[in-house]
Amino acid sequence: MFRRNIRHKQGNIFGFKNTLPTKLQKELYTSEEYKFYEIIFSNIREEDFACLYSEVDSRPNAPVNAMVSAIILMQRNNWTYRELFKEISFNLLTKTALGMNGIDELPFCMATIFYFQNKLSEHYNKTGENLLEKVFDNLTAKQIKELKIKTNIQRTDSLLAGSNIRNYSRLQLLVEVLQRLYRELKERDKGRFKKELEPYIGQTSEKHIYDIKATDIPHQIETIGEIYHRLYVKLKVNYSNDPVFQIFERVYREQFKIVENKVIVRPKEEVRSNSLQSPDDVEATYRNKNGRVSKGQSINVVETVNTENPIELVTDVSVQANNIDDSEVLNRRIEIIKEKTPSISELHFDGAYGSNENDKEFEKLEITPVQTGVRGPIPSVEIKIDETKSGRYKVSCPEQSALSGRSRKRYKVKFKMKICAGCSLSSECTTIKQKHSRVYYFTREDYLKKKRINSINNIPEDRKKFRSNVEATISEFSRKMHNKKLKVRGFFKTTIFAFTMAISINFGRIFRYLVDLTDNFIHFVNYSSHYVKEQFNNFINFALHFIFTLYRTFIILNTNFKPRVIVIL
Repeated sequence: MFRRNIRHKQGNIFGFKNTLPTKLQKELYTSEEYKFYEIIFSNIREEDFACLYSEVDSRPNAPVNAMVSAIILMQRNNWTYRELFKEISFNLLTKTALGMNGIDELPFCMATIFYFQNKLSEHYNKTGENLLEKVFDNLTAKQIKELKIKTNIQRTDSLLAGSNIRNYSRLQLLVEVLQRLYRELKERDKGRFKKELEPYIGQTSEKHIYDIKATDIPHQIETIGEIYHRLYVKLKVNYSNDPVFQIFERVYREQFKIVENKVIVRPKEEVRSNSLQSPDDVEATYRNKNGRVSKGQSINVVETVNTENPIELVTDVSVQANNIDDSEVLNRRIEIIKEKTPSISELHFDGAYGSNENDKEFEKLEITPVQTGVRGPIPSVEIKIDETKSGRYKVSCPEQSALSGRSRKRYKVKFKMKICAGCSLSSECTTIKQKHSRVYYFTREDYLKKKRINSINNIPEDRKKFRSNVEATISEFSRKMHNKKLKVRGFFKTTIFAFTMAISINFGRIFRYLVDLTDNFIHFVNYSSHYVKEQFNNFINFALHFIFTLYRTFIILNTNFKPRVIVIL
């Protein structure tokens, strides 16, 4: 049964905050952890998580805001679960961040937070809704409103998030999957295939391939391919619903094919990037980006950028398979970004994000794309295309301009042959030479592409380098990974990292902004109000408990007293 956690709002005169000396109380109320409690913990909408719990009367849930906040703190401080619970048990600042008042108070046990994350994953797999993304979106929307952050200009970039898996060679992967299948077989089937599989099951996959010469590897793969085929044919009826067999079947289909009733090893170019990289993470994909190989997922980040903002905040985070091109990722997210921040009118990105499909979306959503680099070769002769008020296009080369006409499927413009003949760039020009003129054909997509590429030349000089600082945000994510690898495996756990890190990064920026105010009177007023509010709540709570205790004592001692109204405090 779902129940909101409001216990942290109830003052406790005997709580550890009130037993501290005044100096330490002041430090506590100005600490990062107390600000985390105010900015993050207190603003988590717990009712969004009600769908995870039973609707009938039953045992109430552990505090949702405490568990979500604990996951954020884990990522922020790079803690293990053991370190997290040590902090919760013995660190008063951590207790403060999680809304606890009593020194002996524990909001949940280790098993509960594991169960909570499993429920989040089950809900995502069932509905496609990521509740941690809702937490990020709700917190960010509130922060943007309260800090009056302008979201009209934003920038985006991505990072590769490697999964915490072993880097298998092709042969080692085949042997590893075969070993795991054998361990899953029933004793009767193990006996049937023991002799055939004996060379592969006596030691680890790593040790098995250690002594194999490089020249023998192709023959070894062919031999194991025949074994895969025989096992698949004989076991598929009885083991088709077994998860381990399903992984085996996937590898069999990805690595081999049947040609004229013969098992053939697929050439490397036929093995796609979304093929199984490890049996420990079936969702990880392969990508070679600028010479760096990664097996896992990709995280795309969007943030505000405006010189009038006191700070910049991350507004959108998404996790995708890392073999999906950045331009396709942006195409999937651009409408969502517009929905979150309707005022966006300018988006900065590098050359990997540009595409014809994105240009159409930008035009539809009235967003100016600013691309800082060009993918592919740069033409020797620049031809500009401008749209006129009449709906026609003015096309210009370095020597002349002309208005476009229509052909059957495209637009075309004719340049004067006499001017072209005297042009020093005529040999490199992309226009088509005809009898009386040189002709240039283009489409609406060509116009939008050129508009995107040239948009950086049409903005003020101080905005031309806006995109570059997004690398600092990407670095904040990367610093929590060891050698560009996460501590976890799987798509959903990567989303947990991405959204909690985005919440943490935004909080860190807000807290540092508030720290800049600590030397002036505003901070003193804020601290005083928090201190007075805390003491007032404690006094009221103590007074009510004192009155209630006297009332109960009076009833017990005076058996003749019959109250007409019973007040339950």
